[in-house]
Amino acid sequence: MRRFAQWSRPHVATVLDKELKRQVTVDGSDYTMAVDPEGLRLTGKGKRTPEVELRWRDLLSGEAAMAVALNASLAKKPKAAARPESDPSAEETSKRPPKKLAR
Repeated sequence: MRRFAQWSRPHVATVLDKELKRQVTVDGSDYTMAVDPEGLRLTGKGKRTPEVELRWRDLLSGEAAMAVALNASLAKKPKAAARPESDPSAEETSKRPPKKLAR
């Protein structure tokens, strides 16, 4: 029963020494993912410039996580409230009465 003894060796991962490309679909949109020794890139199908580019060094140092957190916080920041133009009576009620001048 020692037929499969050769397969019992520990598995060693393949070294990533050149670019590897795969197609992925995210929310119905097709992307090309390229993984190379420097990092990974996610490019929209038919486009030339990557939409997401992540270097392994940035990922390990935590800089990538900080950039993601910063972008998320900026996206959640509410815009300045615009004044409603359709209801002029609201503006009049919110104004303070003019100050009386002392003589």
